[in-house]
Amino acid sequence: MATQKLATAADAGLGLFEKWLSVWVASAILAGIVIGNIAPDAVALLARLEYASVNLVVAVLIWAMIYPMMVSVDFASLRHIGDKPKGLVITIIVNWFVKPFTMAALAVLFFQYIYAGLMSPDDAQQYIAGLILLGAAPCTAMVFVWSQMTRGDPAYTLVQVSVNDIIMIFAFAPIVALLLGVTDISVPWETLLLSTVLYVVIPLVAGALTRRALLARSTDGEAAVAAFTGRIKPLSVLGLLVTVILLFAFQAQTIVTQPLLIGLIAVPIIIQSYGIFFVSYAAAWAWKVPHNVAAPCALIGTSNFFELAVAVAIGVFGLGSGAALATVVGVLVEVPVMLSLVAFANRTRSKFTPA
Repeated sequence: MATQKLATAADAGLGLFEKWLSVWVASAILAGIVIGNIAPDAVALLARLEYASVNLVVAVLIWAMIYPMMVSVDFASLRHIGDKPKGLVITIIVNWFVKPFTMAALAVLFFQYIYAGLMSPDDAQQYIAGLILLGAAPCTAMVFVWSQMTRGDPAYTLVQVSVNDIIMIFAFAPIVALLLGVTDISVPWETLLLSTVLYVVIPLVAGALTRRALLARSTDGEAAVAAFTGRIKPLSVLGLLVTVILLFAFQAQTIVTQPLLIGLIAVPIIIQSYGIFFVSYAAAWAWKVPHNVAAPCALIGTSNFFELAVAVAIGVFGLGSGAALATVVGVLVEVPVMLSLVAFANRTRSKFTPA
């Protein structure tokens, strides 16, 4: 019954935010760049509001963005983990055994070899670190949007997100530490673990407790959860857009004065994004995975949990660091890339086995 309701909700059509996602994000990016250049002192003041290497403004915005999505995560859905195992197997292999390592390899290839001579070795190491953080953080919050835009199976998406969140709690910090260590970048374990707790564990626990309370108080628990998430969804949207504004305001002067640098950072991210999608999508097609599972299965690995990557980059390397800039470029690249892949997935629906 719950699955049927989720399916009905997913098929009901996209909301205003999803339909005009690229417009909202592009507007937020432009606003951030303008604010960063016309009011640098105000932006610098916000940048200094931090405690224990955690920027307090960014932290609050990230919680606002993630918490509403975490309420939608249904750990009870894990009992259905074996219902459609093929898509989940592809997701886990790509997200945790392929994507972090291919992103690290591309980062080293471009910044230590192809771009050698265009920047200092120290700057190159910073950009490599930022890309490693992006590659090790598969998407959580936006998965529901991408899945809905491709008419993905909502029950499968819930299982997918729940499994990935659990794995992320235990795997994110060790994978990042391993890859940073391999690339000779110092590994601040305390900050990595703190970031995992702040931006994954706490929102996940808060969302689970809220969901449990809503289910307990209502005879139609799923409807109560849907109504609650509908009411607080504007909080998530506002959190996303203000976060984007703030991130681009922090890096505005670099973006304006060094547009070539932004392009250089974007190249390996774009190659990684399209490469990961087509590997996952082709594997799903070859394994005869239905399209409503294949599309979200491929998109979750392609998209990044950029909120976590940005927060860790700021905490570990600093707000004005090259690592933070690289994660912000990831935000810049992600929306147009993901929208193009959503369009491709929708155009190729007929090539897949019917659900």
